[in-house]
Amino acid sequence: MKSNTVAAEASQSIKEKILDQIPTPVMAVDKNFHMMYLNRNALEMLDKDYSKVLGCNCFDIVHSTHCKTDRCCMRKALETGMPYSDRTELDTAHGKAQVAYYAVPLTDDSGEFIGGLEFAVDITEQVQYEERLREQNQTIRLMSTPTIKLWDGILVLPVVGVIDSLRAQNMMETMLNRIVETYSKVIILDIQGVAAVDTAVANHIIKITKATKLIGCECILSGISPAVAQTIINLGIDMNAIKTKSTLSDALSEALSIINLEVTPKQ
Repeated sequence: MKSNTVAAEASQSIKEKILDQIPTPVMAVDKNFHMMYLNRNALEMLDKDYSKVLGCNCFDIVHSTHCKTDRCCMRKALETGMPYSDRTELDTAHGKAQVAYYAVPLTDDSGEFIGGLEFAVDITEQVQYEERLREQNQTIRLMSTPTIKLWDGILVLPVVGVIDSLRAQNMMETMLNRIVETYSKVIILDIQGVAAVDTAVANHIIKITKATKLIGCECILSGISPAVAQTIINLGIDMNAIKTKSTLSDALSEALSIINLEVTPKQ
């Protein structure tokens, strides 16, 4: 019996040493959220003493944006017996950190459900990189859809290069937002710099012209190349309700006429 006890204690010691060598925070709680175990990395991250956290409620020791909320993965794991994962912001001894954490049900040697095990991975640098990437993508989208105010009530969106479905959608969002911001009555969509479009993008362009009308703005399509014109015709789209001009200059003259302005040569 004594040898079995010694073996069990040795086995437990080995398990704890293994968990201490894992380079991420690990904690275990019972079914009432009482701390049963924290590995060395978790204690260092929280700057806590092992003897002082045992038996405490985990949400009194670990402070994250999910604690005491329905988003807490540990809460969901204890309630359902299923594993859960999510991202959260965590208070550490060195400041706030973004972490991805995982909670799973914890069972004893006999398979009885006794609590939950949770481990976390610091993803602060990854989240910062993702944020920078989103900002860069937003900048690129704005640069690719430079809606310019030519006159009070007149906007122009010169489009150059390849248009795919995503860019066409961004164009629509940018145009509609800019129209609302500037109270514009006319917007010129100049696609002279577009060599060709597929049928999906051609449909997007037509949708853009129709969407502007819904918010009280006239859209003039200018600079349509022969290839683009052929694609639109092949779609069988009725262009009678859409204003088109061959050049940006003609489109501007039409826009000025719509808002009752006329450019006359200086005498």
